[in-house]
Amino acid sequence: MTVLQETYKLENGVQIPKLGFGTWLIDNDRVATAVEKALAAGYRHIDTAQAYGNEKGIGKALNQTSVPREQIFVTTKLAAEIKSYDAALQAIDQSLKDLDLDYVDLMLIHSPQPWAQFRNGEHYFAGNLAAWRALETAYDAGKIRALGVANFEPEDLDNILTNGRIKPVVNQILLHISNTPLKLLHYCEQEHLLVEAYSPIAHGQILQNQAIQQLAAKYQVSVSQLAIRYCLELGTLPLPKSENPAHIVENSQVDFQISPEDLKTLTELPQIDNYGTASDFPVFSGK
Repeated sequence: MTVLQETYKLENGVQIPKLGFGTWLIDNDRVATAVEKALAAGYRHIDTAQAYGNEKGIGKALNQTSVPREQIFVTTKLAAEIKSYDAALQAIDQSLKDLDLDYVDLMLIHSPQPWAQFRNGEHYFAGNLAAWRALETAYDAGKIRALGVANFEPEDLDNILTNGRIKPVVNQILLHISNTPLKLLHYCEQEHLLVEAYSPIAHGQILQNQAIQQLAAKYQVSVSQLAIRYCLELGTLPLPKSENPAHIVENSQVDFQISPEDLKTLTELPQIDNYGTASDFPVFSGK
């Protein structure tokens, strides 16, 4: 069995493939081809978001594939700016329409703050709870199989865990070699939330790191493969992204193990502070 065939069991009993295919920054007119390549390579977990603007293209790929719908795990995210019940309900239905699906397997609140106010000190507790209640309504209606959040810190999670009716089962966060928020990881583990790791290759910025290159050579794998395996060794779910067919396949070939000593070394590497072209985006800017 390869990692593409392995799953985690979410707290509500839903099985989620251990490796996902990310689609951020893949334009709507190109994403169908990328998703088709990923599905052909064996991926069965596709991650998107309303903010990505590519749900329609992904819906096209899902309609064209010969892989049965029930074998594909589809995640999307409620836009970070939506902080009301009625707007969230409308947006959920719009995602289903754009994806041309009767249900999605997982839906997340994309951020506790609207992107323009990301990490500005305001937690939007009331707005996030209103959006969460809309997700709960859609969950009850069978439109969503599992609920979660993204970019949530402990205070934001406490709000949902304390006041929500249905418990979140996922927190999707920025996590990669040289940026491993251990306190948040431990918190999520205590609350039985699976952590999904987006940008596991640090938006490409760790590819030239000599220390990481040396360890990758030791395991006879690429830096990307080492970075993805690192996330799996931590018990998280990595979401690598590529439009290159060879890289899509390579990123799934991570059936090796990192020794505890090397894992510790990777966890303790100095944090990078330059994400290249992504540095303007709030999450990567450290805002």
